Amino acid sequence: GSGPALAALMADEIQFLYCAADATIPSLAAGVDVKLVAAPLIKLPYVLVARKEIRRLEDLKGKSIGVARAGDLSDRLSRMVAKKFNIPDVAMRPIGGSQSERYQAMAANIVQAVVITPPLDVRARNDGFNVLFRLIDLDIPFIYSSLHASTRTIRERPEMVQRMVAAFGEAIIFADKNPAKAKAAISKVMRVKEEEALQVAYNVYTKDIVDRRMIVPSTAVAESVELQRGLGTPIKRKAEDIYDNSFVNNLEKSGFQRELWGQVTR
Repeated sequence: GSGPALAALMADEIQFLYCAADATIPSLAAGVDVKLVAAPLIKLPYVLVARKEIRRLEDLKGKSIGVARAGDLSDRLSRMVAKKFNIPDVAMRPIGGSQSERYQAMAANIVQAVVITPPLDVRARNDGFNVLFRLIDLDIPFIYSSLHASTRTIRERPEMVQRMVAAFGEAIIFADKNPAKAKAAISKVMRVKEEEALQVAYNVYTKDIVDRRMIVPSTAVAESVELQRGLGTPIKRKAEDIYDNSFVNNLEKSGFQRELWGQVTR
């Protein structure tokens, strides 16, 4: 979990942490002296899938969407879709478990829809279920994953932080230019072998939700902090104090990104 990882980061047992910012921002806002220093993946890759008899979003009326627990990301995203499309009488049912376990609950008709990430949506289609909505189309600020460093490391070893951020920039272009090697890595980490699933995962995680500049979106951080405040988390740090975009900005100013991509990054 993020708690032990953040503790290791603070103790300098590890120097960097790369994970979902949604899991760490509550602790950072509450006072853990760590900052986000780069955000390579910044959009919502999540997909709402539903049982075979549910073909449209409005068919969810009176049905249940399976979520991990009340207030967590799966719950918030499901509520966001229900609100945007004004779906009445749809219940968020906390059932815990992993995405795969919640998918199985949908297959067993314990719930009628779930929010998942690729490549599990490929399995859903192959099993005959329906993809109702891709949340990337909401176009809202979101940090799917971010590079973290302690404030102490940033202060005492900024050159090391800069090199790591630059390495992430190089990793992005490597994945972009070497799809076969990138898909081999995805296959190993996600334990996926089907070519269709690998291609979907590759497209999403190396193209669709990538920001080559790796800038931490301030709006997403501020919204996450306010969400935690609303949930009762004791907020001890301002949103602008839990991220540092100076390292990614340095890559742009120095011409590093232009040298990588041969053009202005977007």
